[in-house]
Amino acid sequence: MGDAGDRQRALAAMMAAYQGGDEMAFEWLYGELAGPVRGYLRSLAHDAARADDLLQETFFQVHRARHTCDPERSVSAWIFAIARNVFLMDRRTARRLRHLSAERIGDPPDVPVPPEVEGLADRDLLQRALRRLPEARREAVWLHHVMGLSFREVGAVQGVSGLAAKLRAHRGMADLRELLRAPGEKA
Repeated sequence: MGDAGDRQRALAAMMAAYQGGDEMAFEWLYGELAGPVRGYLRSLAHDAARADDLLQETFFQVHRARHTCDPERSVSAWIFAIARNVFLMDRRTARRLRHLSAERIGDPPDVPVPPEVEGLADRDLLQRALRRLPEARREAVWLHHVMGLSFREVGAVQGVSGLAAKLRAHRGMADLRELLRAPGEKA
């Protein structure tokens, strides 16, 4: 697919076919979006195995809610919103089950390096800086700069306006630049 518009049209056509009972369309949707959704969930969960479980739950929820998707709107934003809700529900459940013990800190996830910050720091430093961002900003940066969603789509995923999503991503990038600035370096 050449451009984002062609991709969105293809996703919409496959979703409409899936809603009409074409099971192969679901397999195509899964093939197109499982990788990006897995990466998104890894960035939220900081745990590859957990992200794989959440990915399966996400696509189970996509299957259950397929009739609610409007193919005239962004199918990828709709699926990313489901993934976000699956993650948030999992986090709430884990909080309820977990005693007040310290959280296990796992290995940082492999986070793709956005082109805007590729030359600023090494990957490990970038991952540490991303984890220090407020969650809403980190998520907006990831969805827009890494996944390539429009600000309107990021807003739909986060439940805010496109302008608020743009502001979150902009502030997140500014925060990243500040966190990655060498000591003594001026802005």
